[in-house]
Amino acid sequence: MNLTARALTCSLLFGIGLPALAQNTPKKMTYFITSEGSGKGADLGGLAGADQHCQMLAKAAGAGKRNWHAYLSTSEAGGKPAVNAKDRIGKGPWYNAKGVMVAKNVADLHSDSNNLKKDTSLSEKGAVLNGRGDTPNQHDILTGSQLNGTAYPAGADKTCGNWTSSGADGSAEVGHHDRQGGGDVPTSWNAAHASKGCGQANLVATGGAGRFYCFATK
Repeated sequence: MNLTARALTCSLLFGIGLPALAQNTPKKMTYFITSEGSGKGADLGGLAGADQHCQMLAKAAGAGKRNWHAYLSTSEAGGKPAVNAKDRIGKGPWYNAKGVMVAKNVADLHSDSNNLKKDTSLSEKGAVLNGRGDTPNQHDILTGSQLNGTAYPAGADKTCGNWTSSGADGSAEVGHHDRQGGGDVPTSWNAAHASKGCGQANLVATGGAGRFYCFATK
């Protein structure tokens, strides 16, 4: 093969490879688990603070041009209605930091056919996070939600005071990003069991780190 032919072949291969490379950059990312929590347990500064945390991490990863929301529900309180996590995250589809689709839409996300598991539920940095069997186990992800992505009924605080409490008392519903472990529904990514307390130490003691899911709404 002469130099001209080699150059043409390389150009074609490079041109074909560009779209694939572009699809595997954070620019396509529309879903991630926070690489770090607030540091104050389940006190995330409410929904606004949690959303801001998602936006900050996304921006640092190169995906800050999208509008990011935390997958968190809140309870009815102070005359304000409950908020369903599933209603805050847009319509999908959602892709992780490697460009892999994890769900086509809201219905798919909350069905058995979603592609959420340890190897696909990555951080905004594209890292696989510790799960059951790792040291430490950090598979508990804050959601405050029921299996269908809705808030719990009034009077059942599953959100640590709507994400404003970091005390030993209270509780938050968590999911297992690795889809295994103990609890009421061990294989659930969003509603596996309740935490034992709202402080950082409480969340760590029961297999978490104060992380939560972030979704791009558009």
